[in-house]
Formats: sequence, structure tokens, C-alpha cells
Amino acid sequence: MAIKDWPVQERPRERLLTEGPPALSDAELLAVLLRTGCRGKSALDLARQLLGEFGSLSRVLTASQEEFCLQEGMGPGKFVQFQVVLELSRRYLGEKLRQGDALTQPDLVRDYLRARMQDYQHEVFACLYLNNQHRVVAMEELFQGTIDGAAVYPREVVKRCLYNNAAAVIFAHNHPSGLAEPSQADIHITRRLTTALATIDVRVLDHMVVGRQQVVSLAERGLL
Repeated sequence: MAIKDWPVQERPRERLLTEGPPALSDAELLAVLLRTGCRGKSALDLARQLLGEFGSLSRVLTASQEEFCLQEGMGPGKFVQFQVVLELSRRYLGEKLRQGDALTQPDLVRDYLRARMQDYQHEVFACLYLNNQHRVVAMEELFQGTIDGAAVYPREVVKRCLYNNAAAVIFAHNHPSGLAEPSQADIHITRRLTTALATIDVRVLDHMVVGRQQVVSLAERGLL
């Protein structure tokens, strides 16, 4: 039965309007985004199928175009819709982060970094540049590497801090393995960068390691 033939109070879109987005399950939210089903299957059926195939909402949203379009009822148009939603969420979190003090919003910093970096298949080292009020003025992905690591050059980090007129920085990098536990190499490069940036009076406030389920702060671990 098509969703339009369901009782009004059971339709995902109508429930979203009356009860709010948090009241809907992952499958129901995906169904609203899909809008239509295919022959013999409603949008909710397809949404449940996607979640079953990929295992989680984040995996659905970050699937490659090839993987996504192999699924029944999916195509380039729906893939584009999902990519738009994902990018809007990243930009929304980025705007929220730039509006406040990064030190008083550690959860927002973590959410933004996870949204942006957790699904990379290679290691990326990024830098958030902060002003004197600890507001984020820019973020740059400075170095990319293989699944085993990224080469990080202190001289280039110093140059970019001067260019962005940073008073402080927060470093971040992802672990493609999905495990956020800092390595000895992570600790070592953080201390090298801290020493280098001290010569231009730029403070290193934190270095966050991004995994699939969590983001670990070196500052909170006492490792800076």
C-alpha cells in the first residue's frame, strides 16, 4: 500500500509536521526525503531496505554514488538529494561553530569534525584557526595521506596560521580505521607543532582525533 493511502496520522510527512522531526525513526526520515517508492514498495519500504543494506543512517548518507545507485529504486537524482542534505548539515554545524566560543562548545566542535571527517577513507590533518575570542575564523584541511598516515609539516602550519591571523588553533585528524585512540605519533607531532607555533605566539588549544563513534581530545587526556 502506498503511503498516501495510509491513515493521515501514520504518514511520516504528516507526523513530522504535527509531532516534529525527533518523533520519526531513521527509516521514516529517509522516507520523507525519498518522497516516492517504486513498483510494489513504498518510500518507507525503500528506506528500511537502505538501512538494512548499509547498516546505519550515516552509511546510507555517505555511500558512494555507485553503491547507492545499485540499490532498488535509487538513482542519480536521489543520490544528489542525499548529498545535499549531508552538505547542508556540515555547513549548518560550521556556521554554528563560527558564531560562538570554540572552547565553551566542545560538543559542537566534535559534532562538526565528525560530520566532516569521520568517513574519509584516507587520513586528513586539519586546522581550525581561532581569533582572540576563540571563535573559529577558518578551517583548512592541510595534509592528506594514505590509510596509514599523513605527513605533517610544521613550517607549513606556521605559514597558514600567519596567513589566517590566528591567535590559537585546534588541530584535528581522522583515523580511517574508525578507532579514535591517539597514537604515539599523534602525540609527537602535536608537541612539535606546539613548539613551532610558540615562536609566533599562537596557542595550541587541542588536537582532536576523529573516529567513527567518538572524537578524542588530547587536551582532555593531558597529552598536550
